[in-house]
Amino acid sequence: MDLAVKAKIMDADKLRRTLIRIAHEILERNRGTENLVLIGIRRRGVPLAERLQRMIEEIEGVKVPLGILDITLYRDDLTTLSVQPVIHRTEIPFNINGKKVVLVDDVLFTGRTLRAALDALIDLGRPQNIQLAVVVDRGHRELPVRADYVGKNVPTSRKEEIAVQLAEIDGVDQVLIRELPEEADVNP
Repeated sequence: MDLAVKAKIMDADKLRRTLIRIAHEILERNRGTENLVLIGIRRRGVPLAERLQRMIEEIEGVKVPLGILDITLYRDDLTTLSVQPVIHRTEIPFNINGKKVVLVDDVLFTGRTLRAALDALIDLGRPQNIQLAVVVDRGHRELPVRADYVGKNVPTSRKEEIAVQLAEIDGVDQVLIRELPEEADVNP
């Protein structure tokens, strides 16, 4: 089903500036990089976490540890994804016990992805705290969660979708609002 582009809400420059601001906010809130780790949620959270890692290194001169979290087996909609969902590896080559973990994702919507990520993280250890950084918060929460760092709040309808496109995956950096045709609904 084709989604029509309704609006471009971020171009490459605005996305870059947004991530720089988030990097500064992370450093300010955590008073630097001590015990700080970044963990990207597969798929688009990973390149975003890598970018934040580079930005924090440019600002502080410290390369904070970076991990990759696959939440496929923790999703509450696993049986509706496909008959045989593709499982990727979680790659967290450090101990998260006592760490300040910043989970990174592209869009915060219902909160179910974050719930799955929290379950997966807690299976790996006991961090000091877990924070969430997202490029876009689009509302429509089904669980009582919020992001600590938000690039942009974008109220949407259920017929709309936020598409964060990244050069590493999509060949372009931009954030779009796309809309389904009138007879369809993105999230029934």
